[in-house]
Amino acid sequence: MNRFALLSLYRSLVRHKLYAALNIGGLAVGIAVFLVLSLYVRFETGYEKWLPGYDKLYLTQEYWDMPGSPADGYSVSTMGGLIDQLREDFPDTVGTRFQETDANVVKGENATSEPFAYADSDLFEILRLPMIFGEAARALQAPDNVLINETIAKRYFPGSNPIGQTMTLTVLGKTANYRVAGIFRDLPPNTELRFSMLAKTPYPHPDKMWFHWGSSRAWTILRFETSQAAKSREAQLRGFVDRRAAKDQSTSVRNLSLKLTPIADIHLQSTPGRKMTAATLGIVGVLTLLIAIVNYVNLATARAGLRAREVAMRKVLGASRGVLVRQFLGEALLVALLAALGGLILAELGLPMINAAGGLKLSLDYAVVLPGLALLAMIVGGLAGLYPALLLSRFPAAAVLASSRSPGGGRVGARVREMLVVFQFALAIAFMIGTIVLVAQTRHVRKTDVGFRRDGLVIVSSTSDGAVTEPQLTAFMARAAALPGVRSVTTSDSSPGSSSLNSDSYAVAGKPEPGPSLQAIITSPNFYPTFGIKLIAGRLPDDSHRADDARNADDAARKIPNVVVNRKGAEALGFDSPEAAIGKTVGRSNPRTIIGVVENARFFSPRDPVNPTMYYYHSRFSTIPRTTLRVEGDPRETIAALRGIWRQIAPQVPFEAQTANQNMEEYYKADDRATRLFGIGAGLAVLIGCVGLWGLASFNTQRRVKEIGIRKTLGASATDIVKLLVGQFLRPVLMANLVAWPLAYVAMRTWLAGFDDRVSLSPLYFVAATALALTIAVLTVLGQSLKASRAAPAWALRHD
Repeated sequence: MNRFALLSLYRSLVRHKLYAALNIGGLAVGIAVFLVLSLYVRFETGYEKWLPGYDKLYLTQEYWDMPGSPADGYSVSTMGGLIDQLREDFPDTVGTRFQETDANVVKGENATSEPFAYADSDLFEILRLPMIFGEAARALQAPDNVLINETIAKRYFPGSNPIGQTMTLTVLGKTANYRVAGIFRDLPPNTELRFSMLAKTPYPHPDKMWFHWGSSRAWTILRFETSQAAKSREAQLRGFVDRRAAKDQSTSVRNLSLKLTPIADIHLQSTPGRKMTAATLGIVGVLTLLIAIVNYVNLATARAGLRAREVAMRKVLGASRGVLVRQFLGEALLVALLAALGGLILAELGLPMINAAGGLKLSLDYAVVLPGLALLAMIVGGLAGLYPALLLSRFPAAAVLASSRSPGGGRVGARVREMLVVFQFALAIAFMIGTIVLVAQTRHVRKTDVGFRRDGLVIVSSTSDGAVTEPQLTAFMARAAALPGVRSVTTSDSSPGSSSLNSDSYAVAGKPEPGPSLQAIITSPNFYPTFGIKLIAGRLPDDSHRADDARNADDAARKIPNVVVNRKGAEALGFDSPEAAIGKTVGRSNPRTIIGVVENARFFSPRDPVNPTMYYYHSRFSTIPRTTLRVEGDPRETIAALRGIWRQIAPQVPFEAQTANQNMEEYYKADDRATRLFGIGAGLAVLIGCVGLWGLASFNTQRRVKEIGIRKTLGASATDIVKLLVGQFLRPVLMANLVAWPLAYVAMRTWLAGFDDRVSLSPLYFVAATALALTIAVLTVLGQSLKASRAAPAWALRHD
């Protein structure tokens, strides 16, 4: 672009400062929203891509095809000995495994829990984690060595060299001394690998279920040079599962298969709705940018008439249409670059707020952002400037110079601008509807009845640690029950926010095996009153009935234990009513007698369906005992008192306790974050639309000043003028609903389908969004309309 074109652009921006601010500002906001949401999508889709050679790594996942069962779907962990059996059947197998757990770091009389993993000695050959000190391959050869990350090194060895020093760790209930043999870099935030300490997998493994098919113990990662090799191996796994798993799974082996999933895909698959959330916010970013581009085109075409005489004079002086198109495209590119710079500044300033609202750690990597932003500015400038450039360059010089008024595109130009407003507000109204539905759904899942009383529950997860002895657990529960405000205490292997996925199939008499699969939860005395789970039919287990205690199932006198099922479990087993299930025995290979039916209780995410559940009873403690207390008063005081008791009884295990509401908060965080980010994006998209509408209202009002003067001279009142001008802009907003409503309905119905417990798509959401859009549109153009309606007719008729 030559100096004259730059000077022309400068004069245009300076002469019409308001329009320049609206054009550049609207585009800058659109680019900022697009940039921030692109960072989010890039973060969510970038898991494990930091690993060298990540595209050759595949996680072996167990897939259980058991609809209605808590085990249905993919598991990131397989049975621990899977890779050993794979190497026996497929000698060319290249891979590794690790078992994620927690380690209690014992220091004096205190202990702290840290993320830990047992790993094979070849882990660093497959997962090339960056080392700082030490040789990882050699370090994992010795069973008493441990590798730690930078954070652990600074936390436990401040100001000293950790290499060669000793750490006392309790892992899976066993305490031993480990020698620090190396330090690796902290793993990035976008990873599903959660360990900060590594030690060699013990062999033989002390876990008796290590080689049991169906147990979830370790991540098994395989490496293939090509995706075709991975697909070929996956096709061979059906026969492998049939050969190897039948001994443990019997007829259920046909429900089990192994899948090879690219390691970079695990994150989006691991949580229900996560992939949908990333896609939705990515679409919001793109559509917000599109609204900004449409806004630019609309304002640019509306202002085209203001530069008509400039174009005519340049044509008279010999400028061709091609020269003019290049000039105006160049101006659009410069405006886009200015807007991109403004968008970058807005994104940098807004990131702390976005991170706080979304619980994120996004940051701008300028080495990546700046080239991408420059390319985006070129694309946006080209797309946004093409139509205005073509429109301006085709003005006939003679007609423009002979006319007393500048051209405005005529009826066709007005229709184009109106359709652009319809497009803008269709997306804006769809965003409003989406925001209202998202807010309604997130509030609904927090307030809905989950089948138990959440308030007043304190859950102590420390008691499930394998290092806690039975005498310690007994003493702790006795002292906890004696605390003021504690009404009852119980244990179970499942609790809100941390539920067991154990399940089994139970055939009903007269029906084929295998029957429906029910989740298994082990409980202890006071479980139902503590949680407030209601009994519907039959009775609850107690110590006066020997068969109620599942630990007596091997007693020769009674081999069929009594159980309780939930309402959904009774339905899954085929009983017409809860009462009809009482006294019935289900299962032939593993018979159980139903003595009670209770109401459904949702310990899982609201996205997951309530599982058909079978409750077992242990008269002392459940297996993997998580302790739950029903308290009155401030739970924080109870937790503080419990911490003091714990330090006296089991100081070798870190104390961890939260309320049930805090535990379940993890289930709501992702959707709350998505709602906030969606709302911010939607709000800014609406703001851009309003900026464009205000600019158009200002432009059209100026063009119709003489018309307004004539109307007032002929007797039109100020109210008539306001109605005329406001009505002109309400029509495209009303038309926008014809596009927005179906679009929002399909999008929100798809999003809500991810929830088992969801709100209905009430027409009120759509009507409310439309009313809000109309209100915003009226307020946006009202100021210009009132100003025009109050102008004196004589001034209006003289106005040029």
